[in-house]
Amino acid sequence: MASGNTPDVGRPVTAPDFLLSRPTGSLRSQGVVQSFTDPADAALALRSGACGLVVGAIGFEPDAPAALTEPELVVRTDGPLEPPAYFRGIRTRARVVEEIPSPAEHRARVSTALTAINAGGVGKVVLARAVRLESDEPIDPHAVCATLIDSSSHADGFLVDLSPAGDHCDGRVLVGSSPELLVRRRGDVVECHPLAGSAPRDADPAVDQASARALRDSGKDAFEHAFVVNSIAEALGPLCGDLEIPDRPSLTSTREMWHLGTRIRGRIADRRTTALDLALAVHPTPAVCGTPTDEARRLIAGVEGPRGFYAGTVGWADASGDGDWMVSIRCAEIDAGRTGAIAWAGGGIVADSDPDDEVAETAAKLRTVLKAFNVS
Repeated sequence: MASGNTPDVGRPVTAPDFLLSRPTGSLRSQGVVQSFTDPADAALALRSGACGLVVGAIGFEPDAPAALTEPELVVRTDGPLEPPAYFRGIRTRARVVEEIPSPAEHRARVSTALTAINAGGVGKVVLARAVRLESDEPIDPHAVCATLIDSSSHADGFLVDLSPAGDHCDGRVLVGSSPELLVRRRGDVVECHPLAGSAPRDADPAVDQASARALRDSGKDAFEHAFVVNSIAEALGPLCGDLEIPDRPSLTSTREMWHLGTRIRGRIADRRTTALDLALAVHPTPAVCGTPTDEARRLIAGVEGPRGFYAGTVGWADASGDGDWMVSIRCAEIDAGRTGAIAWAGGGIVADSDPDDEVAETAAKLRTVLKAFNVS
């Protein structure tokens, strides 16, 4: 079995700069024809025909530089990606060296958010915490991504070279396995699958099913979820017709978490509106930010500071309008030196939230990425 310090003998020359693996269709690409730090410029290039395809990542903060490119080489598949054996053979080993913030500080931040909510300044806010990882051997982002894809029940995974964003992003790579579809467009059909309201899974089937039922029947989680659905419906309303929105969310799961999810479907009103335009219209949703959006974003900035590409969106769009954009959660940013990474997880805070439960929720969500780094 190869290790993190194995020379690059046998490394696939087709290793992509960008990949998005999904059960409904995947894409990987190499090379750069042109890059965009402003998503609006990329969207205009697609609509005008100056660019045939855009791939990459958009950050949480609207004014932060994006990492978007028109690639040189593109491969699309109908189903999920199959990681090469070379990357499957690399076992990444890392350890947690810092929690940002500590669990105690995260509890205090949740209490601060609850004060703002009870004062009426904000209805919901999503607070995140992170862990800093270090490794004694070079971290191969493609190996981490391969593990994430193989560990996902639906083979979900993404990898993005963040270098096009410039400055401190040069050489950094974002990897993750997001279960949350921000927006998808195929032809005139538009789909979203927002997730909000979560509960950890359990190895005991009886306990696991009880946790799922409790989430399904939770008034607090249904209230939190409704913020997200209403926000997306409002954003898509001017852009789509025939919006189909179920009356109640349904349960969906990963190997670590139960979630409440709602599958929203509509038809594009103007065929010139691309999947990237749709992503920009709905991002950030209350699932990763809060509501009202501006007030929640200001609270997050004051409590957490910049999030970078965590809670942003990762995906692709082509000049025909088709594309997939995922919410960039369950992710980690690997540094340019390949010696460390930062992984994030967040949770939605509403009036009935409990600080201890919020700490436990972020810990459960972090497991997806920590397992890929073989952190116990």
